[in-house]
Amino acid sequence: MSTAPTNPSEVRTVERQGLDVIAESDRKGTPRGLFWPWFAANISVLGIAYGSFVVGFGISFWQATVVSVIGVAFSFLLCGVVAIAGKRGSAPTMVLSRAAFGVRGNRVPSFLSWILTVGWETALAALAVLATSTVFEELGWDGGVLTKVVALVVVAALVVGAGVAGFDVIMRLQTWITVITGVLTVVYVVLAAPSIDFGAIAAMPSGSAQQVIGALVLVMTGFGLGWVNAAADYSRYLPRSASTGGVVWWTTFGGALAPAVLVVFGVLLAGSSPDLSAAIGADPIGALTTILPVWFLIPFALVAILGLVGGAVLDIYSSGLALLSVGVKIPRPVAAGVDGVFMVAGAVYIAFFAKDFIGPFQAFLITLGVPIAAWAGVFVADVVLRRSAYAEGELDDRRGRYGDVRWGAIALVALGTALGWGLVTLASPAWLSWQGYLLEPFGLGGRDGAWAYANLGVLVALVVGFVGTLLTARGSVRRQEARR
Repeated sequence: MSTAPTNPSEVRTVERQGLDVIAESDRKGTPRGLFWPWFAANISVLGIAYGSFVVGFGISFWQATVVSVIGVAFSFLLCGVVAIAGKRGSAPTMVLSRAAFGVRGNRVPSFLSWILTVGWETALAALAVLATSTVFEELGWDGGVLTKVVALVVVAALVVGAGVAGFDVIMRLQTWITVITGVLTVVYVVLAAPSIDFGAIAAMPSGSAQQVIGALVLVMTGFGLGWVNAAADYSRYLPRSASTGGVVWWTTFGGALAPAVLVVFGVLLAGSSPDLSAAIGADPIGALTTILPVWFLIPFALVAILGLVGGAVLDIYSSGLALLSVGVKIPRPVAAGVDGVFMVAGAVYIAFFAKDFIGPFQAFLITLGVPIAAWAGVFVADVVLRRSAYAEGELDDRRGRYGDVRWGAIALVALGTALGWGLVTLASPAWLSWQGYLLEPFGLGGRDGAWAYANLGVLVALVVGFVGTLLTARGSVRRQEARR
């Protein structure tokens, strides 16, 4: 495998590295620097909207709080473990995944990763457009088609431009986004706090164990599990001597800090007003403007759009790398541009034609969350089993120590996905009604039973991948590391 170019000016302008291993001379920074991109990508006020999604499971405030904090923290801990691989191998996540799946066998999870990241960047871009339209309407301005078109052009330019430019530009951009959105989000919380009705919060009834698990899984898939396939893409620039514990901590802390607070605050708002909670389902960001004074609507638009852009920028960078990992032979900046085309097309559909956001969004999260959870289980276990750095030169060699296709890992993902899809069911869209086929045979009440919307399949897929790898791959990992 080739190493990255060593010309520093090349990195500062448009990053040329694709799937290359980062050269020793270009490895820089400390684990503490990982805080900025992860915090910026997850401080979006979309986290507040998740409070409504959690409340929608019919659970109490304290149940929702526990679910939100644990779901966010645990899912980003998975990202922290995956980030260790970036420091050890100095290559993108979906290249390092070849050690577990084989060079060509890894094209399957790479394709899944590409779909997931393109889907996320599309959702975030569409939400930025919808939020802009709603803010304009609240101000009494035109929030119609022209406003949406202009907003989409601006958002797409920011996201695609940063994605094409690459790592250094993204790291600088995320630092500014962190500061701006952090300050303005605090102001939003202060202004929205008077809307909280603690009497209504106290009256929220407790939910069943199935409802709690369903909310927990939704939070996990909406946060850390949505990033786990990209978690090594930013730690790969760190020196090999960087602290492993520091990599895990700053990735986990940076990613989880803002969402854990924002989701709980969102639970307070949604639990106080059923009308607001219902409105968030159609326009998750825009609905939050209805409780703001007029003078803060423009700053709110800024914090909402920048927060969403921060997440979309990381997604488009990683989706481009995933596309290359599938086997597409184009330069990394071009791959980011290609993904930008898909992002714009999807955002047009959501912003201009879709009647509802939350239904398709939950379907996207859960349906793709199952195979991604299975892959994450395999990869996290593989990272835990390893004791030394990756053999960089063999990560693209089918005859090398990592092999061509590692059928055991692929079988675990297939098994986890088959079990997982059989244990989840979705109210919409109708074409996904085939899911949940194991709920009846497993005695869980069928598609209309208590376990129907517990999203149990995501957890099952994660456990199958993780435990299966620990039980079956230890010997092969030791043989890989023993080769010279």
